[in-house]
Amino acid sequence: MASPDRPPATSYAPPEVPLGVVLFFTIPYAFFLPELIFGCWVWILVAATQVANPLLQGWVMYVSLTSFLISLMFLLSYLFGFYKRYESWRVLDSLYHGTTGILYMSAAVLQAHATIVSETQDLKNYYVNTAASFFAFITALLYILHAFSIYYH
Repeated sequence: MASPDRPPATSYAPPEVPLGVVLFFTIPYAFFLPELIFGCWVWILVAATQVANPLLQGWVMYVSLTSFLISLMFLLSYLFGFYKRYESWRVLDSLYHGTTGILYMSAAVLQAHATIVSETQDLKNYYVNTAASFFAFITALLYILHAFSIYYH
């Protein structure tokens, strides 16, 4: 019988998050910086083009900018230790990155469509849209990898 002072023993203990710079070299947390960098490139490149389809590229901007800000908040919560207040931080992290991966994939497909449409208009915009599409697909892949690796970590 367990005493009321101690919680029951469990065989599962969540892994500790490394502190300091080691965080950036440990999977799944090593995905944070590439997600932020590539996501930043997506919205910079989309903002640098002449928008052919405001509705499509507006969604790309919304997803990339919102994901950038929320991922930055997640990174800061890991760096400052705010995650320690909650027991289900891994579930929240996995759900966020999985959902964001799906949203980013939809944004990448819409950006690819905007790239195809801009091919006939201006070659410079076409190249910038192509780069934005490439970075959007890479960022979607990074978010999906982060979601799976935090879930199985």
